[in-house]
Amino acid sequence: MAPFRTARDPFVYYQRHIFFCLNERPNGEDSCAQHGAQAGFAHCKDRVKGERLAGPGGVRVNKAGCLDRCAGGPVAVVYPEGVWYTYVDKDDIDEIVDSHLKNGQVVERLVLPPNVGR
Repeated sequence: MAPFRTARDPFVYYQRHIFFCLNERPNGEDSCAQHGAQAGFAHCKDRVKGERLAGPGGVRVNKAGCLDRCAGGPVAVVYPEGVWYTYVDKDDIDEIVDSHLKNGQVVERLVLPPNVGR
């Protein structure tokens, strides 16, 4: 297994990525877009910029298509740790930003259980 890379590693551009599923299923099936995913994404992006975490060596907030964990939606995943989150509102997003994205501390209460899929 390759060693864990840090922001000080010359090959690392971002310390962390957070991907938000913004998928909307056209056939009416449940999807993250129906559960406020766009608002969560926008709020996270604003907070990361406001905290001056955005950019090289910091955090990148990305849109994603279906992440195939619809039953837990809305969902987001933080890399390189590979921590999957579900969230309900801006307060949840704030906690993810303040705890995980800024300080590397997983927000246990928002972690999506590994058995939750599509």
